[in-house]
Amino acid sequence: MVNRILLVTVALLSTASVHSQELDASAIVRDAVNHWRGLASDSVMTMVIHRPDWERSMTMRAWTKGDDRSLVRVLEPKKDRGNGTLTDDNSMWSFSPKVNRVIKIPSSMMGQSWMGSDFSNKDVARADDIVDEYDHSILSTTEVDGVTIYEIESIPHEDAAVVWGREVLNIRSDYVVTTHRFYDQDNELIKTLTSLEIGEMGGRTIAMRQRMSKEESPEEWTEIAVDSIDYDVELTDSLFTLSNLRNPRE
Repeated sequence: MVNRILLVTVALLSTASVHSQELDASAIVRDAVNHWRGLASDSVMTMVIHRPDWERSMTMRAWTKGDDRSLVRVLEPKKDRGNGTLTDDNSMWSFSPKVNRVIKIPSSMMGQSWMGSDFSNKDVARADDIVDEYDHSILSTTEVDGVTIYEIESIPHEDAAVVWGREVLNIRSDYVVTTHRFYDQDNELIKTLTSLEIGEMGGRTIAMRQRMSKEESPEEWTEIAVDSIDYDVELTDSLFTLSNLRNPRE
């Protein structure tokens, strides 16, 4: 009888430990997403698209509000100025001044390249899908230069509208993501987002420069560097509208 009670106790403690770990992993992922976005943000970024025989860069301004609204607008070069992308909840639109048209991005194109880069429309539109539509567990914990780094495996729910079989993130204890690896349904690594430079900006520690590269073509990559960022700014809801996407008022 005593042995049975001990076995039951051990089983309960083991279950509680696993449940606690899952909660901790979910909280770490959620806090990392919230840390990057803030309640609202206004930033200027430079995106460099590199290919073996050419390279081009764009300067963009980006605004975010809450966890479901963002607007990105190209400032430079002149030929791309005004190109923009608006996301609101699960919907995404693009605008090109050359054709003067707002186009809604269908779900079938969410995996396509965003502005010719190695980031997909989905990468830009729903960074917080990983919070709501995945189960998370801690694979390992390491210490680097006095900073704890959690390696977290994220498995999508069966009914999640995602293309990945799993994702693996390395997240520092200050909620900066150092690497984010994307695997397909066959557990093959497809692409990796790597933080190349981490520092203080906008009153918090963030990844100031990140590179997205694909496993099958490592000589091709896209880097995004944050030139400036302000967090928890006052942004009106009218900023995140189709009207403002087409005819900028800010």
